[in-house]
Amino acid sequence: MHCAIMTRLSSLLARMVVLMGIALLVVVSNASAGNQREEVLADAIRVGLARSITDPRPPHLNFANEAERIEWQRWSEFVSKRLHSRMPDTMVRREFLQTLWYEARRAGLEPALILGLIQVESGFRKYAISSVGARGYMQVMPFWTRVIGDGQPSRLFHMQANLRYGCSILRMYIDMERGDLFLALGRYNGSRGRQEYPNAIRAAWKRWEST
Repeated sequence: MHCAIMTRLSSLLARMVVLMGIALLVVVSNASAGNQREEVLADAIRVGLARSITDPRPPHLNFANEAERIEWQRWSEFVSKRLHSRMPDTMVRREFLQTLWYEARRAGLEPALILGLIQVESGFRKYAISSVGARGYMQVMPFWTRVIGDGQPSRLFHMQANLRYGCSILRMYIDMERGDLFLALGRYNGSRGRQEYPNAIRAAWKRWEST
């Protein structure tokens, strides 16, 4: 009898461990999945975002001075080496970094921050789709293409379009939160006020800083 009871207890404990592990995986998965919430935007904000998204200029880098050019060169060489295992194709990697630098700076954001966000959101997978439907590198929700774009969610799998949407949306959230990056990142993830996602982004951000 004693052995039978112990066996049942062991089996029950094993099941509890498995269930706890599954629950933990769900929490971690949800913490890193893009899930911007559709909300009512003031007309000025919506129009400004739409103009930002439809700007036809290609990601051509223009440097204000020699120091800025050297900064780009040093950073791109540093990041390219670390990104090689995720993006082995040299041309693809170069285009990605140039586009990311351009779009991040255009939105007034640190390129290393955007790299950290992409690492957490999609693991640098261009065609990533989350369980809630967010798409691409920066896991942009499809409704944004209807609200401020051309209504074509498939464009979110285009490198520059995805980075432009993502950077513009994050910039909007930062402005809405009056510069509070913690709350802005929470909005981007749909978990405003919780620590898991902003902390994950900050940790990943440091990995991509060259100094």
